[in-house]
Amino acid sequence: MGPMLVTFATPAGGAVLACLAALLILAALAWAAVLLSRASRVRALEGAQQTARGQEIEARVAELARIQADTAGRIHTLGEMLTGRHAELSRVLADRLDAVTHRVGQSIENTTRHTVESLRHLHERLAVIDNAQKNLTDLSSQVTSLKEVLANKQARGAFGQGRMEAIVRDGLPKGSFEFQFTLSNRTRPDCAVFLPGDGRPVIIDAKFPLEAVNALREARSEEERKQAAQRVRQDVLKHVGDIAGRYLIPGETQEIGLMFVPSESVYAELYDGFDDVIQKAYRAQVVLVSPSLLMLAIQVMQQISKDARMREAAQEIRTEVGHLMGDVERLRERVLKLQQHFGQATDDVAQILISADKITKRGGRIEALEFDDAEPMRETRIVPAPIGRKLQAGE
Repeated sequence: MGPMLVTFATPAGGAVLACLAALLILAALAWAAVLLSRASRVRALEGAQQTARGQEIEARVAELARIQADTAGRIHTLGEMLTGRHAELSRVLADRLDAVTHRVGQSIENTTRHTVESLRHLHERLAVIDNAQKNLTDLSSQVTSLKEVLANKQARGAFGQGRMEAIVRDGLPKGSFEFQFTLSNRTRPDCAVFLPGDGRPVIIDAKFPLEAVNALREARSEEERKQAAQRVRQDVLKHVGDIAGRYLIPGETQEIGLMFVPSESVYAELYDGFDDVIQKAYRAQVVLVSPSLLMLAIQVMQQISKDARMREAAQEIRTEVGHLMGDVERLRERVLKLQQHFGQATDDVAQILISADKITKRGGRIEALEFDDAEPMRETRIVPAPIGRKLQAGE
């Protein structure tokens, strides 16, 4: 350090120091100039940026103003549209309310009219129900009278007889049956049906064991039921025995008789609960029939009568066909005779035509001749006409 300080203390050393100081000042000035230049560039750049930002802000403000104006126009247009829509909606609501009011009025009117018609129909139905009630009352009285009729044996017998007669009259022609027919033993069954080709009638007798059946229906205990069932058996077998003993006469009536029970329910109870009675009746040649079964039996008898009439008609038809065949044979013989006559007449006409042709030819030759006065007249030849066979009488 000591030598250096000594060195700088000399005049040459002062100049060096001055140069160094100047260099340092120049360097400081250059650096300051650089800093100033950088600061100016920074300020210019910042100014440009601020200018661009200002322009951008102005553009944005202008865009916002335009958007605000456009939004205001749209809001005004939307307001006008909303006003128009509100008026249209008010008009439509008024029209709809008027239509609904009109429909409600019509609906109320129709409902009132339908209600009046329904009430009228209801009154008519009530009148019909009243008439039906009266009919039921009358029917109840008739059923009561029918019950009273069935309670009497004689009236009940007349009831069964009437049903049986109605079924027979509806199914068979007149003359094929007779009511209260008298047999040789002086007994008179309710009905006798006569079959064609057989002089023995089918006997039908109407029976109605109602008391025993009612007792069986009204039985409460097992003992009462047994007693009622025994009574039913006795009554039915008694009727069966009467029919078999009084009305089935060998050689005079058919071997089987019909016992008519004019109640389907009574017949069903007898058939279901008293099979032994039904079998005993079969063995006695007596068949129990209900109204439906009697109708079926009458239809079978009617078919038998139809078959017999058809057989009789077939025999008559066969006889008439024989006569018809004889007439056809005689007609054939007469046609053959007529054909022979026509053949002979055809031959005669052919011979006549041949003679006519000959006469025509001879006349032509005569016209072709030339006659002279000196020549004697030729003798005329007369051709006799053909004489056909004389027709006989009846040909």
